[in-house]
Amino acid sequence: MHKMDWLGVVLGSVIGAAAGIGGYTFLYAEGASYLTNDPAACANCHVMKDHFDAWAKSGHHHVAVCNDCHTPHEFFGKYWTKARNGWHHSRAFTTGNFHEPIQITPSNRAITEQACRYCHQEIVQAIDRYPHAGKALSCIQCHESVGHEI
Repeated sequence: MHKMDWLGVVLGSVIGAAAGIGGYTFLYAEGASYLTNDPAACANCHVMKDHFDAWAKSGHHHVAVCNDCHTPHEFFGKYWTKARNGWHHSRAFTTGNFHEPIQITPSNRAITEQACRYCHQEIVQAIDRYPHAGKALSCIQCHESVGHEI
């Protein structure tokens, strides 16, 4: 067998195995549900169950779903965030290496902050007009449990 033939066989085998394992994992983990706006998809993981239940009792339940607050509002940003979080979550849960209760990452905190500011523009602009001892105000610092009232 020529060197190029051998490389093709190995590369084809690796790609085939990765696609097979990835496809099986995607189906087993109900990956398609994460591409929707259905908040129940977020509760597929037991560490999110309390957050889902708290959201269902909150005032935001009637006006926002998980994606409204936890992903950017533009198409690419939304699905990039979902893919990045999906990768990190699947790796963490597969290895068992995650903090419980789940904690928001700095990048996801920034996305959530921007979502608050997006939906509540008028009030945020009115508040931001005034100085605050040189510090930027954070919606979720003061209103951390609004979307997940427990």
